[in-house]
Amino acid sequence: MASLAPANGIHVGGRWEAGELGTYDVDDPADKAVLAAVANAGAAQATAAVDAAEAAAAEWAATSPRRRSEILHRVFELMHRDADDLAALICAENGKSATDARAEVGYAAEFFRWFAEEAVRIDGSYGSAPAGGVRTVVTRRPVGIAALVTPWNFPAAMATRKIAPALAAGCTVVLKPAAETPLTALAVARLLAEAGVPAGVVNVVPTTEPEEVVGTWLADPRVRKVSFTGSTGVGRHLLRQAADRVLNASMELGGNAPFIVTEDADVAAAVEGAMIAKFRGGGQACTAANRLYVHADVAEEFTRLLAERVNALVVGRGADASTQIGPLINERAVHRVAGLVDDAVAGGARVVAQAELPADLSGYFFAPTVLADVVPDARVVQEEIFAPVAPIVTWTDEAELLALVNESEMGLAGYLYSGDLKRALQLAERIDSGMIGINRGLVSDPAAPFGGFKQSGLGREGAHEGIEEYQETQYFSVDWS
Repeated sequence: MASLAPANGIHVGGRWEAGELGTYDVDDPADKAVLAAVANAGAAQATAAVDAAEAAAAEWAATSPRRRSEILHRVFELMHRDADDLAALICAENGKSATDARAEVGYAAEFFRWFAEEAVRIDGSYGSAPAGGVRTVVTRRPVGIAALVTPWNFPAAMATRKIAPALAAGCTVVLKPAAETPLTALAVARLLAEAGVPAGVVNVVPTTEPEEVVGTWLADPRVRKVSFTGSTGVGRHLLRQAADRVLNASMELGGNAPFIVTEDADVAAAVEGAMIAKFRGGGQACTAANRLYVHADVAEEFTRLLAERVNALVVGRGADASTQIGPLINERAVHRVAGLVDDAVAGGARVVAQAELPADLSGYFFAPTVLADVVPDARVVQEEIFAPVAPIVTWTDEAELLALVNESEMGLAGYLYSGDLKRALQLAERIDSGMIGINRGLVSDPAAPFGGFKQSGLGREGAHEGIEEYQETQYFSVDWS
């Protein structure tokens, strides 16, 4: 922790600086202890970050794709070298278990490897105009300075999922990590510099004043891209600001993922998938299974098996080797999820499982919970939970199921367990979600296009589409008469 020098945690133009607003405390959600005092940036340092990105932009855009690729691949190697330290940082400031933190580091590093490969495969085209006499040359160029805004729930992966494609495309960036989890971003910034990323190409600006910092960026005509991951409410606000300058915007917003189990599903496999989709990271993921729709024919067996697994979960500090579920991010999150569970029970739901909370825990913990007999319009079904609570709704009619699934204004991820692959695919095609896990509890992959439908966002991250988000298409119409 001390090696990060977080009190000088503003990274601008290759220099580490104190914050113009002083420092702010970052807490460990497992025990509420102060981890570090972190530099707190304001509008002036937000502008300085853009100055640095602008100064580095032309040279980085002109750097050969091969060289950019080599640097990105080196970052991938360094993240694996420092995987234990990075995972420990994530455990400390985010609270997730050591197993989940280590998995996040591996996932985060993969974005540098994937986009190192994409950097040398930026395509274009050449062709004849149909009317003749003209040749058309299509090429791609970096969109320009990109403002990146990341959330607290995946402090490494959400940063690398944006930084890697931006750098591969030839863009320079300014990054605002979540105020709750800035330390991981500072560690990644140091690895980027060690790998050979030139000064000013990546600038990191922690702050407790996000509207001031991000607002400064969105109003600056030199910034040509904004990429945000977070709540739909904040995304709407940023889109309104971006509209004033017709700014290129990518938004990865909220989710309300359905988890569907059909009557012919392998119930044991479905329970295993639910444990991953619902409880990975303590349920604090936009892709987390939010509402479990289980066919009435298998609901009793599914509920019993899931309850057994959840009752056995070990809750504790993320750094403890035995911990499976860590704390929520803050006290507000605990009160909110408690309200959702109380509301569901008042509406007729039953608590059929609840893991033990050790008496010596002093942080922001909530016991992993399974709810049965949940009505479809309960708040715990309609709202994004972002906690280790699994509400089970039973169903019998497929048309009614699809109506319930698709009535949400969100459409990020979904999960579907069925014994008939053809039926599963046919159902999946009728679900309004950008990503659907079929007979598996994970959908995220750097090689796949991550993103959603409806109010879950705009654009895609990862895959070939990920680099296109940081490019402009340009074509030359060449006289050939």
